Amino acid sequence: MQKPSGVMTYDFHASTGYWVSLVAQQYQQHVDAELRPFGITFRQFQVIAWLKYEGPLTQSELARRMTIEPPTLAGIMTRMESMEWIVRASCETDRRKKFLDVGPVAEPVWEKIVAVLNKVREQATEGMSPEEVEKLHSLLGQVLLNLGEIAQPARHDKTPADSS
Repeated sequence: MQKPSGVMTYDFHASTGYWVSLVAQQYQQHVDAELRPFGITFRQFQVIAWLKYEGPLTQSELARRMTIEPPTLAGIMTRMESMEWIVRASCETDRRKKFLDVGPVAEPVWEKIVAVLNKVREQATEGMSPEEVEKLHSLLGQVLLNLGEIAQPARHDKTPADSS
């Protein structure tokens, strides 16, 4: 098939965005497929991971970190709250504000999530040396910095993004 004259072409294979997006989608699909037999969705994993990493957060703070709209998160939260995977607590200084945190019932769920994340991480980095994995993390951190995102040092050597 011949391209019409005057149409600009784009080399996707030379695009950092193409590769980062493709890898992120595949990674998410693998994590989601591995979590599914345990009755855990990718979004539920993200909720628990962010709350484990950051501690209690408001719904709007959590939605921002997950890059979803608060109303989308509301449905996820309702289900997780009914399963007692998360709990809501009032803010001591502002009664209108509610914080979300991981409920004690979620601890066995978290253990399953961590096992899945370790399995997918191992699969994704197969054939890479520890130095190459460290370099990959460093390069991706630089991409975040270049795009205006502040790369935070990992707490406990892991972030939710690193864990997925």
